[in-house]
Amino acid sequence: MTSLEFAVTDIAPEPYAVTPNLVAHLRIRETSGARVHSVALRCQVRLEPGRRRYDADAEQALGDLFGTRDRWDSTLTSFGWLQAATMVPGFTGECDAALPLPCTYDFEVAAARYLHALGDGAVPLLLLFSGTVFTRGPSGLVVEPVPWDREARCELPLEVWRELIRTHYPGTGFARLGHDTLTALTRYKVAHGHTDLDAAVAALLAREDRDATVPADAAPRPGEAVS
Repeated sequence: MTSLEFAVTDIAPEPYAVTPNLVAHLRIRETSGARVHSVALRCQVRLEPGRRRYDADAEQALGDLFGTRDRWDSTLTSFGWLQAATMVPGFTGECDAALPLPCTYDFEVAAARYLHALGDGAVPLLLLFSGTVFTRGPSGLVVEPVPWDREARCELPLEVWRELIRTHYPGTGFARLGHDTLTALTRYKVAHGHTDLDAAVAALLAREDRDATVPADAAPRPGEAVS
C-alpha cells in the first residue's frame, strides 16, 4: 500500500489565470517504495486565525466575524476557505505538483472579509488532503484512497493575497445588496446626479458622518424651518 506525505513549499498568484487563483506548490513523497501511476488529489483549505496575533485595528475590523476579544477563546477557530483539486502525474519517490486555489473577493464570504481586515504578516493555513491513488499491481491497476489524515500546514503572506486582488480587482471589492436596496440606491444616484453607485454610497456615508457630528442643541426645534 502506498504511503504519501505532503508539504507546501510556496504559495503564489497564478500569473495568467482569467479568474483570481493562487497556486500552492506541493512536495509529495511516497515512502513505501511503490511507483505511483497518478493521483486524483482533492484538498480542503482551512484558515486558522487562532495561530496569529492581531493589533487593535484588526480587532475592530474582525468584530463582525469573531465578536469582542474577550470571546476569542471560543470564536477564533479554524474555518473553511476553499476546495481545490488537481491531477498529479506518475512518480517514484517524490515529486512536485501545483494545486490551483480558486479565490473570491466577495465580502459575503467570511474568508474574504477576514483576509481584507488584516494588516500585515501572514495567515496560517491548514490543507486537508483526500483523493485517489492509482498504482500498478501484478494484476493491473490498483486503486487506493489517500488516507484521511494526510495534511500540511503553511502560511500565506498577506502581500501575496493583496497582489492577487490588485491584479484582478484593482481598487474595488464586492458587496451583495437586496433588490429593494439596490433600486433605492439607484434612484438616489439618479436624483442627486452621481456618476455611479460607488459615488452615491460615498455621499450617503459622508452625510451620515456630518449628521453624527451635529451637536444636539443645533437640531431644529419643532416648528423651526430647516435651512
